[in-house]
Amino acid sequence: MGFGDLKGDSGIAILNEYLAHKSYIEGYQPSAADSVVFGNISSAPKSQYAHALRWYNHIQSYGKDSAWFPGVPKALTEYGPCTAAAAKPADDDDFDLFGSDDEEETAEKERIKEERLAAYAAKKTAKPGVIAKSSILLDVKPWDDETDMKKLEECVRSVACEGLHWGASKFVPLAYGIRKLQILCTVVDDLVGTDFLEEEICAFEDYIQSVDVAAFNKI
Repeated sequence: MGFGDLKGDSGIAILNEYLAHKSYIEGYQPSAADSVVFGNISSAPKSQYAHALRWYNHIQSYGKDSAWFPGVPKALTEYGPCTAAAAKPADDDDFDLFGSDDEEETAEKERIKEERLAAYAAKKTAKPGVIAKSSILLDVKPWDDETDMKKLEECVRSVACEGLHWGASKFVPLAYGIRKLQILCTVVDDLVGTDFLEEEICAFEDYIQSVDVAAFNKI
């Protein structure tokens, strides 16, 4: 199926729906797929296509660098909804395997979390003493200057788990009217890591472009 004609509203509407839960055309970073699709759009999508417009502005911000995105460019028809599903019949007995990976990944995360909590509890019971903690300063960057920064901070602070405590924050100017959120948190080392924080925060992809660790100090 692909996106169809991206120079008209029908194609942009398909692209907008496709990007509703994605940051990029393929994967989790800019690639040749983004370059190909971007090159087939004649002008910025209308404001009613918010997801497509957010993606378009982000790719446009790379300027000439977008020509160097990694990957091998393919035809436009190779990208978009249903291109992957077309290779496998809808009535194939293995069709629901597409959902099994997510279920297995979730179960594996829960198992690892339970093991860490059990290990932490055992360690605390067997040898009471100082609990290792760290202070982490995060730089959270929005997509553009139109991002609601208060909502962005609310999203960040909504990430919660045992051993995580949010602290002071401030908005720091970057460029072209864009600001980033700089926020401090304290974590229990055995329970919370930087990978967990980055993954959970970046899940709010409508507001957040990226997360960087600006400073990391043991307490």
